[in-house]
Amino acid sequence: VAKIHKPNADELKKIKKGALLVSLLEPYLKDGTLESLVQAGIDSIALELIPRTSRAQSMDVLSSQAGVAGYRAVLESSTHYGRFFPMMMTSAGSVKACKFCILGVGVAGLQAIATARKLGALVEAYDVRPEVRDQIISLGAKPIDLDIGESGSGAGGYAKELSEEAKKKQQAALAEKLKGFDIIVTTANIPGRKSPVLVTEESVKGMRAGSVSVD
Repeated sequence: VAKIHKPNADELKKIKKGALLVSLLEPYLKDGTLESLVQAGIDSIALELIPRTSRAQSMDVLSSQAGVAGYRAVLESSTHYGRFFPMMMTSAGSVKACKFCILGVGVAGLQAIATARKLGALVEAYDVRPEVRDQIISLGAKPIDLDIGESGSGAGGYAKELSEEAKKKQQAALAEKLKGFDIIVTTANIPGRKSPVLVTEESVKGMRAGSVSVD
């Protein structure tokens, strides 16, 4: 059985004992899925645990699905945002360009930047890894620089989890910055960990009416 998303309880009942399941399984979430698979006698391969090597590139489901998510997140935000993305000049006056913020600049974030720029938005982006700054600029966006006292660069190009002190500094610095944006798309992700909370309740309350946030 080959799937994108892991099977739900009803789908698990339909898979026979001894079958092989190939799917995203989110093995780091303790939701009972792995235990259910063991009890049902179903062998499984978690696609997200296949290493990102050149030999396994065609099976890199994380990158392929992240690219889709980044693209779709921008399109979804555009349908909920009640104005144009680009600056529009008319005989009745002009409409300012949408101010777009992307948090997390991995595969999903880079795709989101490219898509938002193509639609004419003014884009700024933030990531805890300083090495992605040039990638942000290369796509025509402006990097958001925050001094949080440490780098979030981890092994293999992934982001690593920040210390609690750095997280608080990050949230405080972003809370004020995010108030000026019309649309925020969050893509920040840490392998094997819960995604960091970058848009706090305080940040949301500070955003103007009609603004959009896509997680």
